[in-house]
Amino acid sequence: MNNRRDFLKKSATFVAGSFLMPTVVPASVFGKTAPSNRITVGCIGLGRQMLSPNIPQLLQSPHGQIVAVCDVDSWRLENGRKKVDDFYTKERGTSYKACKTYTDYRKMLSDKSIDAVMIALPDHWHVPAAIDAIRAGKHVSLEKALSTCVGHGSRLVEAIKKSKVITRNDSEFRTLPDLWKAVEVVRNGRIGQLRRIYTGVPPELNGAALPPQPTMPVPPGLDYDFWLGPAYEAPYTENRVHPVKGYGRPGWLRIDDYCNGIISGWGAHLMGIVQWGNNTEYTGPVEIEGSGDFDKGLWNTLNRFDIRYRYANGVEVFFKIERPYVRFEGDNGWVEIEYPDKLSASSPEILNTPLGANEKSFRVDLSDKDDFLTAIKENRPSLEPLETAHRTTSICQLGLIAVKIGAKLTWDPEKEDFIGDNAASALLDRPIREKYFKF
Repeated sequence: MNNRRDFLKKSATFVAGSFLMPTVVPASVFGKTAPSNRITVGCIGLGRQMLSPNIPQLLQSPHGQIVAVCDVDSWRLENGRKKVDDFYTKERGTSYKACKTYTDYRKMLSDKSIDAVMIALPDHWHVPAAIDAIRAGKHVSLEKALSTCVGHGSRLVEAIKKSKVITRNDSEFRTLPDLWKAVEVVRNGRIGQLRRIYTGVPPELNGAALPPQPTMPVPPGLDYDFWLGPAYEAPYTENRVHPVKGYGRPGWLRIDDYCNGIISGWGAHLMGIVQWGNNTEYTGPVEIEGSGDFDKGLWNTLNRFDIRYRYANGVEVFFKIERPYVRFEGDNGWVEIEYPDKLSASSPEILNTPLGANEKSFRVDLSDKDDFLTAIKENRPSLEPLETAHRTTSICQLGLIAVKIGAKLTWDPEKEDFIGDNAASALLDRPIREKYFKF
């Protein structure tokens, strides 16, 4: 990592608005860690994923300082503020009550003392909030799944290309030793020419489908209209949003208006490893076909799917609801990783032979949060930039469209459009309420 002096020299060469030099804050805030080496972070969306694991990991990192939190739910906002202030009180040994609070993330983004944001909102807010942050010059770590449709993800990539900010898909999968080891084996040709990849996601984790629910009064302290944001207006019911004064699995994870369901929710992790191992991080398949079934009622996402993809390099990928794993098959063997740490191969030599002089190491020694923060310090791409996350999420979304259309589809990964199927192309984008965001 660059030392502070080199970093300041490098940062000074960037024009305003293209790369933001990390803010210097008082030494008394940080305890033993040098303040000039910490990136100031604002946390947007204080649900269960942000409260654990995101905020604890950011608080423990020597590279970052959480200075602000934001949520449309006042109960969650107060819990987030308290978690941050209590940690720094304990770290300093004296009272700390400096964490700023916001109910509108756009006001947070106007705070010039904030270098970067961690966004963990419901999926339908991911792209609008990330684009707003990028336009404000903030570095962005964004929860998966990146978007709810291919068109929104493409617009996010366009915004990134016009900026100089650092971005990171907030997935820990690439930092897990057995997962990067599996990719290392494949990319170095240990299993010969790669031919097929099998991957799966677990069944929905919050039970059976839910029928239509009665309209309920909006709880005090929740700005429900802002929660809906760019999504269609809909009557409030608790199972549409999140538990009142709780952190259980939220209902929006199974509603098509706000996310794609398990196919992207977990697929954003596993398909990221598929793309990494296939060396196709900035492209996608050329052919997709699949079948599946949807829940009916308030929760209406896929409960079964079986999808096949073919890439231009001839590799076929098979994706279904089964278990969280990736299996790479080549001419000379196979390697499989089942999340989180069950690694196996067709022969011990594939995994145990030391890297040769001409082989590439894929070893990752940083956590996903530290990778993001040190990438900002060093002005380098993170291990998983949002451009690659867009391609990963879009593969899941292409499979979803293939299931909806019920036909084999041909895809142009460069133009990001289907060839010869207007009905499929019409599903690539979603309208939004411009009251809260406009592309």
